[in-house]
Order: sequence, then structure tokens, then C-alpha cells
Amino acid sequence: MPAYRFEASTAAGRIERGILDADSPRQARAQLRERGLAPIDVQPVGAQGTGLNTQIGGRIRTTELTLTTRQLSSLLAARLPLEQALAAVIEQADRPAVRERLSAVRGEVVAGQTFAQALSRYPRDFPEVYRALVAAGEQSGDLSAVMGRLADYVEARSALAQRVALAFTYPAIVTLVAFIVITALLTYVVPQVVGVFAQTRQKLPFLTVALIATSDFVRAWGWWMLGGVVLAAVGFRSALRSPILRLAWHERLLTMPLVGRLIRGVNTARFASTLGILAASGVPLIKSLEAGAQTLSNDALRASVVDAISRVREGAPLSRSLAAGRNFPPMMIHMIASGEATGNLSEMLERTAVTLSSETERRAIALTSILEPALILAMGMIVLIIVLAVLLPIIEINQLVR
Repeated sequence: MPAYRFEASTAAGRIERGILDADSPRQARAQLRERGLAPIDVQPVGAQGTGLNTQIGGRIRTTELTLTTRQLSSLLAARLPLEQALAAVIEQADRPAVRERLSAVRGEVVAGQTFAQALSRYPRDFPEVYRALVAAGEQSGDLSAVMGRLADYVEARSALAQRVALAFTYPAIVTLVAFIVITALLTYVVPQVVGVFAQTRQKLPFLTVALIATSDFVRAWGWWMLGGVVLAAVGFRSALRSPILRLAWHERLLTMPLVGRLIRGVNTARFASTLGILAASGVPLIKSLEAGAQTLSNDALRASVVDAISRVREGAPLSRSLAAGRNFPPMMIHMIASGEATGNLSEMLERTAVTLSSETERRAIALTSILEPALILAMGMIVLIIVLAVLLPIIEINQLVR
């Protein structure tokens, strides 16, 4: 039964929006009238209606996608038809965005499309690797097992990136607080204190003179500097829209001593995990590589995978094809070569993903353990310099009085 997105008015004049199942728009309007609502606009889910917001609530979040996938896996394992399983998940969904997307998918399935084909209408919510695994599950006839494995993959896909981001949260907060404190000292506290020294007409120490000059500069040009930084960031972001410049920048990122290793580790772990689950599900290697390339956020690594795909099509082994780009870690290349030699490629890829994830997480924790005291020490040194610059003239005045 197709799904329809509606906008209707209550007897009190309040506007209600939602989704309902009906055989036709006419039946949908009849259902609304039975509820005591006056239909304003009724459109099939997925259609570009004129009076309705076609993007209710935004896109599906990773946590919502994981929960939805696990629910579908359980319902399908209980031998429930896909249409009924989708209907049950729609009823349990909290946000309108989830209900809207799944209602649209269910409508396509009812109309005769496969589950993977229905998901392909929403590539932003259901990435290519997700659709490839669903298609493999439908072809093998064991969709419930594939959906369970897929839920684990969706959950683990962003786990490493989240752990790395959390590791850098505290240093980022310390940096922000330090910037605010130092700016407040230079723009408010220092001018109030050094104004007293101007009345004494004594020769100020060099440190105090430098502090006053810095304070005057920040007060006069601070907003201009902030605007310049914002404009530079916007310009840099606009420049990265060019594929050539973005590729050059991503290549540069991979060569950076600390940042490059983290970026390479997060991307290669995600890529190996994607290849492993696709290979274990029986997806062809070329299709797996194409889906895996979509999970890479670094264009230089993605270009290496695209080049590897062409080499694999020509008959070259996967390990040698990926090694040609010299962007993937040697450990990953050796593990893939071992998997190809023993016939356990999917198992080796999953081991590689676990190893790379653990190594990247350890590296991020080690880096932040150095950054945290370094940032605190740097903040303390700057505050100490400001305090000394204020205290030195006071000490000299006391010595003159004595």
C-alpha cells in the first residue's frame, strides 16, 4: 500500500503534518476526514509537493539507521514479510524523517521494486555499501542474516571516527578557553591596569611596553583579524570545491607527520572493514571496491582505489593493485596478499580493519596525551608573561618609594 504525506487542518485551525498508508490520494483524504481533519495537500511520499516540506526532519542519523537495520533483521528472522517488517519499523520510528524515508521505501517495495532498488532512491540516507549488502542478501535469500551483519557494520563504521574526535575534544576545549581568557586579558584587564602606569610617567620595562602594544593592536584590529580568518576559511573551503585543488590538498594531508597518519588510519580501517563485510556476503570484488571507495573521505586514497579497480579488471591481484598507489599501509597490503594466497580474503580484511582501528585509536590517544599538558603549559606561560608585564612596573615603583 503506498504512503502519502499530508498536510491538514484541525477544527481549531491547527496545522498537522504526517504520513499515512492509502490505496490512492482520494482514500488518503477520506481517512483524514474520518479523523476530523480538513485535507490541505496530499502527496505521495518522495514526490516534490508544492505545499509540503519534502525534507521533513532532515536525513537519517547513523544511530537511527543502526536501530532500524537491527529491527528489520529481527523481524525478518521471525519470518515476517519485508512489507510488514517495514510497516512495524515505521510505527516505532520517533522522527518524521525516518518514517518518511521508510514509508517511501515500503511504497516502492509494494509496487514491485526490490528492497535495494527502493533504497537507491535515497543515496544520502542509505550509502552504496548498504545497498550492495542488501542486494547481496536478497540474491542469497538470507536477507535477515545480512541485515544483522549490516547493523554491526553501520555501528562500527563511525565508531573509530567518533573515538578519535572524542580524544581531541578536551584539547579543543582547552584551546578555546585559553583563547577566550587571553583575549579578555588583553582587551579588558591589561588596559585597566596599565592606565595607572601612564600617570606615573616612569620608564616602563620592555615586557610591559610590548604587552601594551599587543593589547592596543588586538583592541584596534581584533575584529578585522577575526573577519580575515573567517574569510580565509570560507575562501579555502570554496577552493576545495575544485577537484584538482582538493586532490592536491588531500595528498598533502597524507604526508603530514601526525595528521596524515590519523587520516590514513581512519580511512583505511573503514575501507578494509567495508571490503571484508562485502566479500563475506558474496559481493563481487569490483562491486566491493566501488562501494568501498565511497567510504573514503580522502580523495587521494579514493583515486588509488579507482586505479586499483582498473588493474583488478585487467587481472592483477588486489594486493598488487592497491600497492601501486603507495597510499595504503604496507601491513594492509601484506594481509590482503596473505588472504588472496590462502583464500580467506574476507577474514584477513576484517582482521586488518580491527588492527588498523586499534592502532589509530592508540595513536590518537598518545597524541592527545601530549597535547593536553602542552596546551595547558602554553596557556600558563602566556598568562605568566602577562602577569609579569603588569607586576614589573609595580615592583619598580615600590623600590623607588623605598
